[in-house]
Amino acid sequence: MVGKEKLQGIGFFEKYLTLWVALCMAAGVLIGRFLPAIPAFLNRFEYAKVSIPISILIWVMIYPMMMKVDFQSIKNVRKNPKGLYVTWATNWLIKPFTMFAIASFFFFVVFKNLISPELAKEYLAGAILLGAAPCTAMVFVWSTLTKGDPAYTVVQVATNDLIILVAFIPIVKFLLGVSDILVPWATLILSVVMFVVIPLSAGMLTRLYVTNKRGLEYFEKVFTHKFDDVTIAGLLLTLILLFSFQGEVILNNPLHILLIAIPLTIQTFLIFFIAYFTSRWLKLKHAIAAPAGMIGASNFFELAVAVAIALFGTTSPAALATVVGVLTEVPVMLMLVKIANKTKHWFPEKK
Repeated sequence: MVGKEKLQGIGFFEKYLTLWVALCMAAGVLIGRFLPAIPAFLNRFEYAKVSIPISILIWVMIYPMMMKVDFQSIKNVRKNPKGLYVTWATNWLIKPFTMFAIASFFFFVVFKNLISPELAKEYLAGAILLGAAPCTAMVFVWSTLTKGDPAYTVVQVATNDLIILVAFIPIVKFLLGVSDILVPWATLILSVVMFVVIPLSAGMLTRLYVTNKRGLEYFEKVFTHKFDDVTIAGLLLTLILLFSFQGEVILNNPLHILLIAIPLTIQTFLIFFIAYFTSRWLKLKHAIAAPAGMIGASNFFELAVAVAIALFGTTSPAALATVVGVLTEVPVMLMLVKIANKTKHWFPEKK
């Protein structure tokens, strides 16, 4: 467990996110088992195979996150760009492909006697979506816990969000194609427009309007916090709905939750250390190296879940795999925070 003084940057909900996810899993499975009429009714509200209720809840989650990203910070890209190079290369040239390789190895080789080829293929699809969606919001928390440079972290996140707009679709399309999973371009593009472009644009416009009216300090210290409870409620309700749709899959394959978590956890540690050690080799400050490792190690799971639902449906094993990413996120990331804080002496400050 991270020391009390180091947890000041993480809220009560985020600290115990894994517990809330587990409770939502139990509640959702019970609803799906004993009140199947509820998910059946909600499943009727679809458009182009996209669940409207879950789409609304995901917008509720993503929109407040997008407001916090300051795209004006991009003008500082030229200041000490090495940390940005590490972030970009790790997130987009390494992470999606190591996720594909690790997940394929475990699902089709190590667990081949425990998972059918059909299930393995869909679990791999969910893992690919997680691997192609590096963190956007929670990285601010991890940066705070490792005493990262807040201004530099904002630039890392802002540039990463812009890269998502152009890199996410072709990478996902390529890796799913290699996995013999065919998805239409139109559905993939529609998913990104719905769950990245629209909330990102809305967040930018809201930030611009409020800061012009009331100032940046009011926006960051008052306005954004008005959405904290809304975001939490959106996440919890989304998880309950997803697990209610996934009830039969989970009850029939309870061990699969653990099997999915194993490659996701290994991938998280691998990506963190790739970025972290590369930053050390480049002699970057710890305040830049730690967030660089964190942004790649954690995932934009809201986007991954949304796209999995749009591509494969709410009851799909692919959607379940992305939700397991939420389950493993916080405990693994807190372990990495502790490692980063314990190894700060690896990055001596320049005199």
